[in-house]
Amino acid sequence: MAKRGFLQCGVSTGIPGFSLVDEKGNWSGLDVDICRAVAAAVLGNAKEVKFSPLVENESYTALLSGDVDILARNSTWTFSRDSALAVNFAGISYYDGQGLLIAGKPNVTGLGNLKKVKLCSQVRSGLEDNLIDYFTRNKIEFKKVEFATSDLAVKGFEEGRCDALTMQQSMLYGIRLGLVDPEKSKVLPDVISKEPLGPVVRQGDDTWFDIVKWSLFVMIGAEELGISSKNVDEMKLSNRLAVKRLLGLEGDLGKGLGLKGDWAYQIIKQVGNYGEVFERNLGAESLLKVDRGLNRLWNNGGLHYCPPFR
Repeated sequence: MAKRGFLQCGVSTGIPGFSLVDEKGNWSGLDVDICRAVAAAVLGNAKEVKFSPLVENESYTALLSGDVDILARNSTWTFSRDSALAVNFAGISYYDGQGLLIAGKPNVTGLGNLKKVKLCSQVRSGLEDNLIDYFTRNKIEFKKVEFATSDLAVKGFEEGRCDALTMQQSMLYGIRLGLVDPEKSKVLPDVISKEPLGPVVRQGDDTWFDIVKWSLFVMIGAEELGISSKNVDEMKLSNRLAVKRLLGLEGDLGKGLGLKGDWAYQIIKQVGNYGEVFERNLGAESLLKVDRGLNRLWNNGGLHYCPPFR
């Protein structure tokens, strides 16, 4: 990659908040920024990334064949993928879960007061099985309307063929915004499964695996320490040992990864900490307005934390 001069990043074909390209060819999203962080760490320039939009059934093939260096496209970390494919998940960038988008039920505020539902879902997706099991256990009356693909399921929901759509909750926020009248539908706050999303690399290169993993940890660790893209230069004057280590001013932590001493500084300066990345792509600064929930830091009610930089 260093010889080539850019990172080849596999992303989705378009999921708002995660990886989306505009009419000028500019990519944005949480997954996009993870790739930019890796480029900043290795190449010193977050802009040196080329994006390959991939549909789900070709994404792992592209990674394993070497067509992309990293896969960052809403990939759920599961046992079967971890054990059967020659890949490594390099961390969790977003704690997701299966959710419901519903329409025409203004009094329903959560799964707890849902009594009857007509469900649009993709056949044999796994998500369908999760929800049917949940409905059965909780005595919720339901009827299935099955579609061959997730896109067709969304179209069925738009056409009123059902009053609920199930997918990873993170995807439902963008789907809702794309509806003709978003105000007539809502994403329920509940999730019924664990869907940890994160970047994926090929097995066989432990150094590359560590670089991707710790690039993500840099963003999380920077937020823990109160370091952002806006104050990172000022924070260079800090006397806190943890800050000095992270910014490459104490020790030489980049050496073990074959990186320059300022690799973490470049990530923070050019891309931002995890909180900045989340808010501009998914949270308050975005159109989606997703609550951070489990994606808050560990000391603020969430699950994200960074191992020590020492």
